[in-house]
Amino acid sequence: MTERLAPANPAEGLIWFTLRWTWPFYFIGALYVVGPVLAWLLAGLAAFTLYFGPVMRDGLKPRGPIPPVIWGWIFGMAVMLVVLWIGHLNWHLGTGRTMKSSIGWAKGWALLALFPLAGAVLPIRREILIRAQCIVGLWTLCLLPIMLAAPYVGLPERIFTSPFRAIGGPGPEYFTVYFFTWDPASWTPRWQFFAPWAPFAALLGVLQVCFALEESDRKWRSIGIAAGMAMIFLSKSRMGLVGVVACTLGPRLLPLVLKGWAWMMLAALTASLAVFGTWALSTLKDGVAAFKGARADSTRVRATLQRIAGERWQNEAFWFGHGTVQPGPHLVEYMPIGSHHTWWGLLFVKGLVGMLALLLPLAWHTLIVMVDAARHPRGRLPLAVIMTIVLLSFGENLEIEAYMIWPGLVILGAHAQDVAQDARRRLAAGAELTPAAGPGPAQADPRD
Repeated sequence: MTERLAPANPAEGLIWFTLRWTWPFYFIGALYVVGPVLAWLLAGLAAFTLYFGPVMRDGLKPRGPIPPVIWGWIFGMAVMLVVLWIGHLNWHLGTGRTMKSSIGWAKGWALLALFPLAGAVLPIRREILIRAQCIVGLWTLCLLPIMLAAPYVGLPERIFTSPFRAIGGPGPEYFTVYFFTWDPASWTPRWQFFAPWAPFAALLGVLQVCFALEESDRKWRSIGIAAGMAMIFLSKSRMGLVGVVACTLGPRLLPLVLKGWAWMMLAALTASLAVFGTWALSTLKDGVAAFKGARADSTRVRATLQRIAGERWQNEAFWFGHGTVQPGPHLVEYMPIGSHHTWWGLLFVKGLVGMLALLLPLAWHTLIVMVDAARHPRGRLPLAVIMTIVLLSFGENLEIEAYMIWPGLVILGAHAQDVAQDARRRLAAGAELTPAAGPGPAQADPRD
């Protein structure tokens, strides 16, 4: 029989309700609003439970203190806000734009710290997140026939733009409900599901598959995997195809680094490159060229945007950036400079300091999950999430998409607490086994 899961506390209730209702929220164009609201509610609840922990009922007591890596995320995203203010002051962008950008930070970069904080502190079971993600997959499969038929039966590309657009955001596509979109290069339909555009939907499909692989119930696991694969293939994104292979196999192959036979096989494979190396290198180059050529216009625009962003960052705003993205020329189809790539975008908008504010906590957390994934199965899903985030950062802007990858961010926080608790237990066990330093108590002389 299928295991029935239900929320056990208010934190799980919020997550369970919000994630399961992803598609209804999309139908009213509210996803961009729901994500940040959920982040601040969970972070406020986490702060409340930390402060009143000893008197909270059992279901809401904090799991433990904030792990060091989560403090790293909090500090890094706080630096992002300070750098934003400095950039706006340096370029005289005005109080109004500074306030608007600060609100944007609260709906974007801040989420990279708030969701892991909630996952680390609040008693949220990963089973709740995994099952709710599979329920989203069930919604996707049920709606798939309508979306597939839409371009062939004359249904419109977009349905409507939600009034929530008045709240403000990166663009109207974040509040628009679509059946499908037309690919301007091939004039064939692409499906973006509940994402603002198709390539992002593919990465959400990768996360869907990674979550579903951890589901214990076979029925829900099959539903989640099928929905994720549909999102990857129907979005027609090259990044999604790379991600579904790397982010599912990588975490499961990583434990092999601790196996002696795996190193012997690697040594044999390396030796064989002396014979097959030239052919393998040529095949790899041809594959990369074909991969880029599959969407040559997109590759050209992205490469040009990155080059412009890099040159202007080095020459104009090395330390703190330009404060905001800027319109691009006709050469890049007027795409904003600082978009379509997290790292070049950070250098252009927030300079070297802003880039390091993301790189350092991300590298720290990546190291933690890689080490744990090599030793323990619980690290597979967090490593898959980290790999997806890294892959996403090379083709999208993380800060404007954090509102959709939040289940993975919560998983990262919960895993960080698991690792921190293990470290505390080992430290306590070591302290118990260590003999007391210094001379022992004085012994009475039996002659007295």
